[in-house]
Amino acid sequence: MKKMLILAMTFVMACSSVMAQTELNSRVDKTTMKEAKRLRKEGWDVKPGLLPLEKQLEKSFIMQYEYDEEMNPLYIFGSAMAVGANYDAAKTAAMSLAITDLAGHIQTDVTALVENTVANKELSAGDATSITETVMTSQSLISQSISRVITVVECYRINEKNNNEVQVRVAYKSEMARAIVRRVVRQQLEEQGIDLHEQLDKVLGF
Repeated sequence: MKKMLILAMTFVMACSSVMAQTELNSRVDKTTMKEAKRLRKEGWDVKPGLLPLEKQLEKSFIMQYEYDEEMNPLYIFGSAMAVGANYDAAKTAAMSLAITDLAGHIQTDVTALVENTVANKELSAGDATSITETVMTSQSLISQSISRVITVVECYRINEKNNNEVQVRVAYKSEMARAIVRRVVRQQLEEQGIDLHEQLDKVLGF
């Protein structure tokens, strides 16, 4: 009887998982088609050799719903648009701006982690202020340390001045982002003569 109950529960859980995945796929399909239609209406397209716009958007939306074992998002995203006389120049500028945007989102996520740690009484308000202030003044260093970003969306259009407009969306693994923050903030705190290594590791989950 017990064995049958376990099998029944396993079957129910498997069915629930399949239903949830089906619902997610349906939501992604609808969102992807709607967004692709909007972008094409605005004149956006992709260069030959790249994935079709619909597939790029699908990849982007699916990655947004990926989480680790602790239900934290697997990826952090950044996006930007830039204008250039040619495609390569516009793309280079857009990528640079997207990485800066990504660094800003990393800062925001770490600040939320600090607040959560304080709320759980695992970090004092004074230590939290020191870490948060250092994180917020380190965007440039964090941005410079980011490498191997994943380009999930890349599209372009020609504007009325015959210049190229390139729009990109990049993703970065949250785990790698936290490692960068750990290294950069540790160094900045050390230069200030502040020893908060253990507290910083606690915030970042190391």
